Amino acid sequence: MFDVERTGSEVRKLKYNDSKCLGCGICTEVCPTTSLRLGPVVPIARGLIEMDLLSVNADSCVLCGLCSSACPFDALSLTIDGTSVKEMDNYPIWEVESEICDDDCVYCGRCSIACPRDAILFERKLPDRESLLRGEINIDDEKCIYCGFCEELCPPGAITISNVPTSSVDLMNNSIEVDTSKCVYCGICKRVCPQDAIIEICSTCMLQDQIEVPEITGTAYIVKDSCVNCSWCAEICPVDAVNVTKPFAGKLEVVETEESICKGDSCHACQDVCSCNAVEIVDGKAETNLTFCNLCGACIGACPQHIRKLTRTSMKLTNINSESWNECLNKILDE
Repeated sequence: MFDVERTGSEVRKLKYNDSKCLGCGICTEVCPTTSLRLGPVVPIARGLIEMDLLSVNADSCVLCGLCSSACPFDALSLTIDGTSVKEMDNYPIWEVESEICDDDCVYCGRCSIACPRDAILFERKLPDRESLLRGEINIDDEKCIYCGFCEELCPPGAITISNVPTSSVDLMNNSIEVDTSKCVYCGICKRVCPQDAIIEICSTCMLQDQIEVPEITGTAYIVKDSCVNCSWCAEICPVDAVNVTKPFAGKLEVVETEESICKGDSCHACQDVCSCNAVEIVDGKAETNLTFCNLCGACIGACPQHIRKLTRTSMKLTNINSESWNECLNKILDE
């Protein structure tokens, strides 16, 4: 974390949030005063060094805001008199989004499990099981010998038996209970009982028209501060309820030579720094799944063999009103 502040006719303040930084180096590419510097990204990603991914030379930084505008992941934020430049009409705007449509979401939770950044808040409320079932069950205490067959075989664990000796007079303190909130009236207990002590009737099928259709409610929400627009959530959603727009279009290639080859198994630096969980080691080589890659470029600088090539053909950054800024920001692209 760092803050750089200048006070004059206006108060300018640049804030850096390391938890949002991917170590991609985009900000260092566009900085006109070379005031920003990436740290050792791979050791930091591996937890070998505790330090920020990015540092700034406060003496040379002019607080122009180019880095803040160029960062698609909101790790850098410039404010002028307390207002973020990202809220000002004359500064560039990233037209990216990641949203879950409440009307289409079925609250399966797959997006939350797949998200590599834990950026999806998910919870759901299921109806009570007993409200979806109809039936009766009764155990005859006089016939029951407390053998425990029903308790051990009950699929939902709805039966509890106690037969613990309490005294020499009353050798067994016997009890058997059925938790009807768990019972599904499957009839297994009735079939295994050697004493025919259990009476069970399932009427769910016969009375199904009287049982209300279950309502499942919940919340699935993408935390924008943590999202890196990798699209895992959109790809894994079975009902197409998620919409993700990536910041860049382009491609990423591995170009090996006789002198430089991928050492995926022994190196895996690209995999360690990838915030999108898009790199996989296959047959001893690192492969990037572009479906999930956001083309941030962190893996490019991390590769010790320098065989990864990133080509960005376009970006979702609009409203660039200055020719000098346009020249700097186009350094991100490789047209």
